[in-house]
Amino acid sequence: MLARIVLALALAAGAISGAQAQEPDLIFKKSTVWRALTPNDKLAVYGVDDPLVEGVACHYTTPERGGLSGTFGVAEEVSDVSLSCRQVGPVRFKGKFEQGDVVFSERRSLIFKKMQIVRGCDAKRNTLVYMVYSDRPIEGSPKNSTSTVPLMPWGTDVPPKCGEWVK
Repeated sequence: MLARIVLALALAAGAISGAQAQEPDLIFKKSTVWRALTPNDKLAVYGVDDPLVEGVACHYTTPERGGLSGTFGVAEEVSDVSLSCRQVGPVRFKGKFEQGDVVFSERRSLIFKKMQIVRGCDAKRNTLVYMVYSDRPIEGSPKNSTSTVPLMPWGTDVPPKCGEWVK
């Protein structure tokens, strides 16, 4: 039991101390539950650029709890996150990647839960595949969302083959 607690704390410390590569861009928020004396529950839409694949952006919508626990940042956010990724310019890879590499990660509770966007390549269809999910060190969440980005010509640029960039 003590070993399990130590492992959980070590994993949590690593998640907290690990620097996030980028901050998401807040696009807008929409209230979903009205609360009289504290902030409302909201749905928030954010945008992130793939740090390794220039020309691809992802947008995700996530619930944000209001109330007292949300105000003080101690509410555990639910795992319901939707995802949409698109080609927004000519695609250029900045380096090789492994299937399932993390594109973006964000804490979803005080210590243990985090939301991650990961990337893969469907080489047969020359399509990047993005998946968002929430996890915990001890108990994960089956809730997830997937979005695909078929690599297409942009102007006169011929699209790269994503399979050539997978390690």
